[in-house]
Amino acid sequence: MSSLGAESLIDELPPTLPIFPLNGVLLLPRGQLPLNVFEPRYLNLVTDALGAGRFLGMIQPMQGGEAGTSTGDTTPLYEVGCCGRITTFQEQEDGRFLVSLRGVCRFRVQNELPVQNGYRRVAADYSSYRTDFSEPEVPPLDADRLIAGLKAYFRTRDISADWDSIGNASPDTLVTTISMVCPFEAHEKQALLESPTIERRSQLLIGIIESSMNQSDDDQIVRH
Repeated sequence: MSSLGAESLIDELPPTLPIFPLNGVLLLPRGQLPLNVFEPRYLNLVTDALGAGRFLGMIQPMQGGEAGTSTGDTTPLYEVGCCGRITTFQEQEDGRFLVSLRGVCRFRVQNELPVQNGYRRVAADYSSYRTDFSEPEVPPLDADRLIAGLKAYFRTRDISADWDSIGNASPDTLVTTISMVCPFEAHEKQALLESPTIERRSQLLIGIIESSMNQSDDDQIVRH
């Protein structure tokens, strides 16, 4: 994609972005993220987003909050998040929204804006992430090493997986999906988000998985 094309797409993204701060939750460009929305402020956020281009930002708080839960309005945020677009939306009988987001482009927080309808907003700068709009050229990926590590990682955490689908996934889809769905620490998720290239992200992903398995082995030795 030409720089002109990327600039045109960036211009279509909202400079003011409503944000959904979740600890341990990662959205990456071209990734799909399901959300179960039930808090009143985030019901407001989704409703407003549906009427304004369907865009919202996923970002992690820097401290506090349990994984998968939202945080208070004063919790400091990481500087980098990912803008997503609502692709599917269902309203449940109990008032919840079931939403699917597709990652569009990462952003850097310029500054935080006043709260609106209970949810937080930021001035978003997308200019450092023009390459998020194009399919990445993925160098050869050590998929065997990644999948072997992933199988061990899932086994120790009793996580099931469709290994046929994983084995048939493109390198970009594989790295993106695994980075998003694995229950890594928040700082590890953030490092994956901020990786400048898919190659760096894949290397970091393998490192996180193997480091976690080494730590598990060490823990077993200590217990015995």
